[in-house]
Amino acid sequence: MTRALRPIDRRALFASGAAAALLAATGVSAGPSPVRGGRLRMALSGASRSDAFDVRLSQGLFMQVAMAGMVFDTLTEVGADGTLRGELAARWQGSADARVWHIDLRPDVTFHNGAPFTAADVLASFALHRDTILSDVADVDAVTADQIRITLTGPDPDFPYRLSAPHLVIYPAKHMAEAMSGGIGTGLYQVHKFLPGRQLIGQRVDQHYKDGEAGWFDRVELVSVPAEMVRAEALRDGYVDAVDLTEADLLEGLAHVALLPDSKQITSATTVNLHMPQMVGTRAPLDNLRAAERWWMG
Repeated sequence: MTRALRPIDRRALFASGAAAALLAATGVSAGPSPVRGGRLRMALSGASRSDAFDVRLSQGLFMQVAMAGMVFDTLTEVGADGTLRGELAARWQGSADARVWHIDLRPDVTFHNGAPFTAADVLASFALHRDTILSDVADVDAVTADQIRITLTGPDPDFPYRLSAPHLVIYPAKHMAEAMSGGIGTGLYQVHKFLPGRQLIGQRVDQHYKDGEAGWFDRVELVSVPAEMVRAEALRDGYVDAVDLTEADLLEGLAHVALLPDSKQITSATTVNLHMPQMVGTRAPLDNLRAAERWWMG
């Protein structure tokens, strides 16, 4: 059982879907090629009662976006087109019964503090979730510094999809507490400013293994705004570029605003000068929490 870029199935934890026709209905353009530059300003619901980046300790969307597709990486990711891709995993192979998985890790990756990424970081990060999302993991060990072996209690052919869960971000093993409280990951954006439950500003790192494929903004600014009406006003008046939203009538009919995925099942809203891939996630707001990584300013 080897790695394949096949469409995600219904059993996957994080499905993506929606075609370009859906984008056309919202007024969002999917035509222009991505360009580097500019900043993304997002007003998001929810505020954390903790100063930790760990999603287990956070409340609402604010901290989740801070993790997924921005500061931290996972081993795999579900692409905007719905296919499974390697992120910190370069490749993977499962046994015939889908119980044992060998995962080759991406080489030459460093954390924002300069520490090299190795198998030890995966083991330490996964240990945080052995009682929850990884409760069926019987054993996980490092074969080499660049390869891990995971043994499950039972077969799971979709296990690589599970590794894309935002819960399973990878922290540096020797700096776990600092990474969880201050945001030290391997993502496209390094923390510039962090006010717990209020604001996160990320600056694009100079070099990253996703260069040319993602991370188009130079700067990403997230602010927590619990009141939906206030978030809508901020977008309408041009103070932010994107918000998560559930009430379409707060912004419906405005020429410079696009409702995503549409006005009937809205999860978010953006200005029309934001562009995104032709295929975007519809089961979670803001492109399955990957907006900061995948979108660009047009």
